[in-house]
Amino acid sequence: MRQAAGTPVPAEAGSRDRAAARDRPAASRDRAPGGGSRGGRRRSAVVVGGGMAGLASAALLARDGYDVELLEQRDALGGRAGSWERDGFRFDTGPSWYLMPEVFDHFFSLLGTSAAEQLDLARLDPGYRVFFEDHAEPVDVRADLDANVAMFESLEPGAGERLRAYLASAREAYDLAVRRFLYSSFESLTTLARPDVLGRSRRLVELLLRPLGSHVARSFADPRLRQILGYPAVFLGSSPDRAPSMYHLMSHLDLADGVLYPQGGFTTLIEAVARLAEREGAVLRTGATVTAVTTAELPARRRRGPRRAAARGARARVTGVRWRDASGAEHLSEADVVVGAADLHHLETELLPPALQTYPQRYWDRRDPGPGAVLVYLGVRGELPELAHHSLFFTADWEKNFAAIFGAETRVPDPASAYVCTPSRTNPSVAPPGHENVFVLVPVPADPGLGRGGVDGAGDPTVERVADAAIGQLAAWAGVPDLRERIVVRRTVGPGDFAADLNAWSGGALGPAHTLRQSAFLRGRNASRRVAGLYYAGSSTIPGVGLPMCLISAEIMLKRLRGDRTTEPMAVPL
Repeated sequence: MRQAAGTPVPAEAGSRDRAAARDRPAASRDRAPGGGSRGGRRRSAVVVGGGMAGLASAALLARDGYDVELLEQRDALGGRAGSWERDGFRFDTGPSWYLMPEVFDHFFSLLGTSAAEQLDLARLDPGYRVFFEDHAEPVDVRADLDANVAMFESLEPGAGERLRAYLASAREAYDLAVRRFLYSSFESLTTLARPDVLGRSRRLVELLLRPLGSHVARSFADPRLRQILGYPAVFLGSSPDRAPSMYHLMSHLDLADGVLYPQGGFTTLIEAVARLAEREGAVLRTGATVTAVTTAELPARRRRGPRRAAARGARARVTGVRWRDASGAEHLSEADVVVGAADLHHLETELLPPALQTYPQRYWDRRDPGPGAVLVYLGVRGELPELAHHSLFFTADWEKNFAAIFGAETRVPDPASAYVCTPSRTNPSVAPPGHENVFVLVPVPADPGLGRGGVDGAGDPTVERVADAAIGQLAAWAGVPDLRERIVVRRTVGPGDFAADLNAWSGGALGPAHTLRQSAFLRGRNASRRVAGLYYAGSSTIPGVGLPMCLISAEIMLKRLRGDRTTEPMAVPL
């Protein structure tokens, strides 16, 4: 844990603080009054999963007056946004892009603080560097819009001004999404019948039905520009030919707003939210594996009565969860509310009986899990000035690359597009002096059968082959011929690890893909239709994948719990 941005606290001190919070009687914890009381009794909530969405849910529920207990099966908090250390290198194990800063600012404001108080944010320039298979020179996307307009113009005459128009449309779409879609629980679609939505209905239909790749191609001919504007689909667990062009709004985030980085890495973000959750009184337990959501049957007359939308037609009400600690001892935590912030497929199909599943296996059989990934963590001797903090490596035949990942007959792409993060270019503390910290992500099919990773080449053969190919590609395209010989630390992670360690559906790296039928109100909702008091948060549900979306999902959960059907962000502070 950290007392303030950049001020480390010994690990044992954080453990003592967490143990003290667990041992304090619930009534002794300071909480702000809010919606968590019933008949003079504080209501209780259990949050399943200690990733970003779970921590955010715990913080907001505790702020709202609930007695909150969070249960995380792993030994550390963070979920996909974890951390791994070896020989002086510290790797973020998952998310590494800080986009949509206003979402983070808003979340922290709900808790009476700010991103500036909790994090030490640096603006990256270049925001990222792009390497192309069939072009010798990379392209830098800068932190300044005018510079990016000039770059587009240099690659395709006339593209600069077309970029301004494209980003103006992206900004308009983004602003509308924040006002009407991202913070909505979609309990009632009549809330979307607003003049600003209805007046753009024809345009919205076009953006939803036209694929992003086709939308980009209407304005830009150069393949490099099309790839720069199409790659955000990968952030959404999709591809340019499958993601709706509504998501062209993503390009405004990096080409106009710029890319930030929290000094110390994304573990500082997890620590900040965990710290705030504990400040509000939430108890955060690690090494606690939830084995079942417990329920009580509702009388038939109450199933039909005038109840909250989450409970109409419910067959049961939630009573808590059963869980097992690291020693194997079994426990029961009673609760009025349970928030499933772990993988929704796991929660629904493994922790609930079939009769109480809103999303049974047959639902998932018709859905798209998004891509899997092979992750490679490398400690490299010497500097790598050829790489920016973020670097993208794009193959020439994108269609073939994406077809291999998402097609009817999937396989590992060869060659494969890849993403490389070198945070030591910005933050030397994540690597020993004179070394670089390199994180490589190669999108592959979501298939646990591809195997698990390991340390020093000890992973399953397919995973290690993907890693070897990515290292060779990075060395060749970026002009670092001795890269392989300079590697002093190596670890790989495969789809099998996502399935085993995170209960990720199909070993997916991000969450369900943002295709048309898995976006907005067509995505999994955030409350059970079968169990009153059971809510969901995280990348499996609305609004979608990524750290900003996970923060928003926690807020939408609280809005739904409060009976708040508005589409805008909540007033701050909470």
